[in-house]
Amino acid sequence: MTWTLILLALAAVAAFPFLREAMRKPMNDAARQDAPGQFAQLSQGITHYRWTGPVRGPVAVCVHGLTTPSMVWDAVARGLALMGFRVLVYDLYGRGYSDRAPGLQDQDFFLRQLEDLLHDLGITEDVTLLGYSMGGAIVSAFAARHPERARRVILLAPAGMGHDLGKLAKFTRDTPILGDWLMLLRYPAAHMRGTEAERPLPSEVDGIIDYQQAELSKRGFIPAVMSSLRGILPRPLEEAHRQISREGIPVLAIWGREDKVIPLRAMGQLAQWNRTARHEVIEGAGHGLTYTHASAVLRVIEETLTAEAMGD
Repeated sequence: MTWTLILLALAAVAAFPFLREAMRKPMNDAARQDAPGQFAQLSQGITHYRWTGPVRGPVAVCVHGLTTPSMVWDAVARGLALMGFRVLVYDLYGRGYSDRAPGLQDQDFFLRQLEDLLHDLGITEDVTLLGYSMGGAIVSAFAARHPERARRVILLAPAGMGHDLGKLAKFTRDTPILGDWLMLLRYPAAHMRGTEAERPLPSEVDGIIDYQQAELSKRGFIPAVMSSLRGILPRPLEEAHRQISREGIPVLAIWGREDKVIPLRAMGQLAQWNRTARHEVIEGAGHGLTYTHASAVLRVIEETLTAEAMGD
């Protein structure tokens, strides 16, 4: 009897993370009732997107990161709209109000979503691409694959230069089944701690911490994060950045001085791969610079666009 109870207890412990994930709310029509913006039915699923700015302005496409929904861009999008851009932001699959699309979230997975969305919206002209964190890897890969579609690339604390996850996170990423179990078990508390630590910081996006934490209540978010960790993030983007340089696409990379997620040494790596890229460092900014230092980010962008227009 004792062994039976022990085995039942072990089975309950083993099943708990998976049961908790199954009990989270699905992303369906009911969950999208109060969503801002619009939806596109694309080849891999439904994508949630929003427009900001003048209807006839040059298009700027903003791609968010690993764990942040598209609201992370709100302050930057408003500022870009004031500069005259027609700004498109959208939720990557597995985040925000977009579908929890199946498949490994590798480079091709995310490029297909962006390609599908631009096609669905009838955007045929070249665009300014902005990528934050993992979004930086996505827009860099897109610009390298479609150089004729990229007017310029603006990277904010971009992934793709290599990053040390630490031993436990690397084990979790690289170990099937047990890694998924560990991710479902440990990640919610880690995500809450990490986001809650940023709550005292000034923010130019109202409610951004709550938006990020609310992702944990949605089924498929944590598996999507794991899928990206296994898919697009381990892949260095050296060839993509060298291709962007060969194509002569202007690149602006903006870094946070205090960023512990994408440390400043990544700037040196990107500088080796693309010697024409322009780099700016925002003092006092960590990895959340899109919302903690949006005004500073916008000043750098505006100054760079002015210099670009003057041929500097």
